[in-house]
This record gives sequence, structure tokens and C-alpha cells, in this order.
Amino acid sequence: NGTTYVLDEPTTGLHLADVDQLLSLLGTVTALARSDAAAARLASLGATPHRGSLDDLDSLRSGAEAADGVLHMAYGGDFSALDDMTRRDRTAIETLGRPLEHSGKPLVVTSGTLVMPAGRESTEQDEPDATGIAAFRLAGERACLDFATRDVRAAVVRLAPTVHGPEDHGFIPMLIATARKTGVSAYVGDGTNRWPAVHRLDAAVLFRLAVEQAPAGSVLHGVAESGVTLRSIAETIARGLGVPAVSLTPAEAATHFVSPFMAVAYGFDGPVSSFRTQELLGWSPVHPTLLEDLEHGDYLRSPQH
Repeated sequence: NGTTYVLDEPTTGLHLADVDQLLSLLGTVTALARSDAAAARLASLGATPHRGSLDDLDSLRSGAEAADGVLHMAYGGDFSALDDMTRRDRTAIETLGRPLEHSGKPLVVTSGTLVMPAGRESTEQDEPDATGIAAFRLAGERACLDFATRDVRAAVVRLAPTVHGPEDHGFIPMLIATARKTGVSAYVGDGTNRWPAVHRLDAAVLFRLAVEQAPAGSVLHGVAESGVTLRSIAETIARGLGVPAVSLTPAEAATHFVSPFMAVAYGFDGPVSSFRTQELLGWSPVHPTLLEDLEHGDYLRSPQH
């Protein structure tokens, strides 16, 4: 029932943009706003806007100092300059964590399950892949978990690459937009590579539980489905748009999708378990699956996707 300082700057499918749900679950929320428009929207939802950005360290510090807990879901910048983006994230987390030292207050930071090794189902207790496609997220994880030794209830939530639901702007809408543009719904190779998925409303509940209950040093997996094949995703999109589903080689995928990184991501096989997370926090995902959302949600009806 205290004040939770929420930072949300979604730029990829790894992030949850659902302030209204967090308000209903967390109570009093102060949320970072980078513009007047963002501040007005947050105020209309019932949050207290806090003007600033990830680069405005004074604003981050003052927000954390006034809060009973911090939820950091922001990540963004120039993906062609990963070192700078990683440094920005790590510095922001360190700035947010210092006012919480020796308080026992929660600091919950968001990462992604793409940090885990490819080719097998990973658990929360497995080591991430320090050379993998999302290794740039690990500096932020480490910066957060370092505070667990300083009497901060620090925890990391690794979200599935697909956080699906209304008004999604992440990886799946990019896949749909490419299918609309090219006239084919594509997958890489035989399409048996697997992606975890979670509905945004289930993810919102997980964040609330993490803020309230997660022990210091926890690594949590925000995953409802451990692995949905990319071929099944592409075929569902193909049926919805009335276009063929096609297989691409990795070389073809590199020019077909919006960037070489996205081509690698769409070919990534990264199933992930959330069994320990569910057991630890009593979290039980109940909302529609990814394929159900694709068939019955707004994804294929909206021209924005």
C-alpha cells in the first residue's frame, strides 16, 4: 500500500507497458514521464507523474528517495550503440538503488529471457549466456542483484520476448507488419525454434508479487508458456492475413526482417521454465495464450500491426 516508483520506457517486446493494471495492483504509483503528453496520460490513469528520463540521474534519485519501492521496466536508446545503451541502463539502476540501501525496500528490475542459453529449456537457477544475443542485458541484472548484499530487496524479472495483449508494440507486431508489407508470413528454417510468451495482465500480477514478496537476490521468469514454435506463430498470422507461411534461410531472413538482429531473434530457440517463480511467489498465469491472442485479439484486425 506504499508508493511504488515505476519507470517504464518500452521500446521492444521485452517490456510491459500497462500502468493502469499496475495501479490497480500496487496502489499508489509514481511513474516516470519523459514528456507533457506522457505526464497527462499517467495522471488520467491515476498515477502521479514524475518528470525525468533515464539520463536525468537527479530525477531518478529523487523519485527513488521518495518511494517505498522501485520498479524499473525502462530500457531503450540506440541499438546500434549497445555499449552506450548498456552503460545508460546500469548507471540508472545504480542511481535508483543507492537511496534504497540499508532500507529493506524492493528494487525490481526488468530483463529478458533471451539472455538464457539457446537449445534447451532454461530455469531461473541456470546461468545466462554471457555471449548470447541479449548479453547486453546482463550488466543491468548484475547491477540490480549487487544491491541484495546492501539490505535492498533486489530482484530481476526476466520477461518473455513476447508480452502479448492489447496495444502490443513488440516483436509480434513487427512480425505482422513485415507479413503485411512482404505478402508472406515467414519463419526461419523449419520453424521449430521456441519462444516463451506471457500475457501482459499476468506479467502485471508478477511484477506486483515481485515488489511485495520477492526475496533479495531473486531471479524470476515472467513466462506463462515455456515455448511456442515460431512456425505456429507464423502460420497463425498467415491464416489471419490470408497470406502464405514460408520458410526462410538465415541469409534470407537477414534481409527479410526489419534488421539482422531481428532475423537472429526470430530464429532463436530459447524455451524457458517459470516453475520456480510460480512456486516461490504463488503466481499462476490465467490469461489467454499467445496463439489465442493472435486468433481472437486485436493483432490481426488492427492496421497498426
